[in-house]
Amino acid sequence: MLEQRWPEQGDRPGQADWLAAETARLLQFAEGSWHPLGGFGRQDDRGMVDPSESVELWITGRMTHCFALGELLGYPGSAGLVEHGLAALRGRLRDSEHGGWYPEVGSSGPVRTEKPFYQHCFVLLAAASALIAGHPGAGELVVDALAVIDERFWSEADGMVVETWDELFTEAEPYRGVNAAMHGVEAFLAAYDATGDTLWRDRAVRMITRVAREFAEPNAWRIAEHFDSAWNPLPDYNRDHPDDPFRPYGATVGHGLEWSRLCLHAHAALGGPAGDGPSWLVDDARRLFDAAVRDGWAADGADGFVYTVDWDGKPVVHQRMHWVLAEGVGAATTLATVTGDDSYRRWYPVWWDYAERYLIDRELGSWHHELDRHNRPSATVWVGKPDAYHAVQATLLPRIPVRASLARGVRDALTSGDLEPLDR
Repeated sequence: MLEQRWPEQGDRPGQADWLAAETARLLQFAEGSWHPLGGFGRQDDRGMVDPSESVELWITGRMTHCFALGELLGYPGSAGLVEHGLAALRGRLRDSEHGGWYPEVGSSGPVRTEKPFYQHCFVLLAAASALIAGHPGAGELVVDALAVIDERFWSEADGMVVETWDELFTEAEPYRGVNAAMHGVEAFLAAYDATGDTLWRDRAVRMITRVAREFAEPNAWRIAEHFDSAWNPLPDYNRDHPDDPFRPYGATVGHGLEWSRLCLHAHAALGGPAGDGPSWLVDDARRLFDAAVRDGWAADGADGFVYTVDWDGKPVVHQRMHWVLAEGVGAATTLATVTGDDSYRRWYPVWWDYAERYLIDRELGSWHHELDRHNRPSATVWVGKPDAYHAVQATLLPRIPVRASLARGVRDALTSGDLEPLDR
């Protein structure tokens, strides 16, 4: 029997009918990310894509994943959008000569030629979600992505991943980062759900173990993000550029929330439908969540999560990112489901009400991606609305059982009748 979901029917933010409508609204806006060159592009505030701009691998992977969730949900047109994304991943974004995928491709070919693990994660996530959705041809892409990651990026000695290679896979960047590792965990767990291969589940757990026990616990559960090639921490990394969208200085509040949730997906993967995986994963999920909320929520006197804090917990970048709030919702609902602890439920309506009041753009569509410290739309880190991934997932997590991957959770909820298909 699947876990009982706890949002009630109704029209208030975060309730089941409202969530279903918001999923459909986000997917409808995201349809505009279709790029004529293949794959998906960055959308502006109105949802438009500049067809002269290049296509980025991470956005194409994320949007293909979102439309795979839409395909599972029966959202009209999703199957064609998934195929559009997979075709770009099989074709123009792929380096057929040297292996792997280019991070950015324009009308004349690659714009950038390095091979970042962060970007490759979303190739695997997209393919795995499409395979779980039963999309034809996704299985071959899963196999290919796993082979590249296994051969080029996984470090058995470190139990972690290499960050970035050059085009030829001959020279690796000396930097190592937890952001890429985090999305590696997500992708590995999705691969486990798609293929049943426990190797990828176990590698995900190895990375979680290092991050939680070695990088977070000694820092009051603030996650150290940046490292050299031997995984020695670089606590001052990007101090002079603290608002970097991928490698900001200090502790990233949203990553604490995201790692908290990933601990629980790993717990489900190890415990099966009964959810009786190792208890330490639940304990660490609690600690990561508590630290992120302590440091990040209303830390400067106004509602909202600040982007980053220093190693004493003092806010550094005060902008509010939509993805952080979305991960807060996801972590709170997943913790509430796994633990049955009502203390997590109290945050749920608070954060959905905040999203409705400040982030959700009822006029132009989707969510504002960034707000300033006074909760006004801003664009110092993120311009436009390039990414529906975090928001779509936040609308689904309260309505599905906890599984290794969201796609598997959606499929199981549909099978049990706990989740209704979407229409326009």
